Amino acid sequence: MAEKIRNETAADEELKTLRERLKACEFLLIGLGSEWEKAGGAEVQEAYRALASMTEGKDYFIVTTAKDARIFESSLDEAKITAPCGNVNWLQCSKGCTKDIWERGEVADGICPHCGAPLTENTVLANPYIEEGYLKSWNLYREWLAGTLNHALLILELGVDFKTPTVIRWPFEKTVFFNRKSHMYRINQKFYQIVGDIQERTVSIPQNSVGFIRNFASCD
Repeated sequence: MAEKIRNETAADEELKTLRERLKACEFLLIGLGSEWEKAGGAEVQEAYRALASMTEGKDYFIVTTAKDARIFESSLDEAKITAPCGNVNWLQCSKGCTKDIWERGEVADGICPHCGAPLTENTVLANPYIEEGYLKSWNLYREWLAGTLNHALLILELGVDFKTPTVIRWPFEKTVFFNRKSHMYRINQKFYQIVGDIQERTVSIPQNSVGFIRNFASCD
């Protein structure tokens, strides 16, 4: 059965076990969801610093659905991050006339140089959404993930909800199912439940993932 951590004593024990698994793993996969987008500035900055510490010396990749771009302002390696839901610091043509993506401020007047339409943030909220902004990093992630099969893979699913389950939540479950050497922590204040055939290699922690990671670092 998947283990659900209900009290502080059990949580402290799980922090210790997580630390041991982090040290022993060959690969580290991290998924960041809505809890990281909702967190306050100072709080999430501290949590990103904690993640940077956790990933030090590790072969890792991070998938984030957060669109706020704060992860790219952290010390985490941008080459090991993919943001398939977009990034508010990237801009696209609001009419989708081109696949071109611009950094914020790159086009001074905020007008598409191809058709004259206003530029808009290159996120899933755009209609149409130009996906070229993240596809290169996504392909690198898929290639990296394929190389983790049958290796000791630690998965941290942090604060992921059901708005885009096909990006992190369901694929992570599939990865755990096929990689018998993997172990996953699902940390989420509300959506911590785990079902199906992966329960023996998963830990469910009903806590806010941002606070949990900050606490993990403070206990180091």
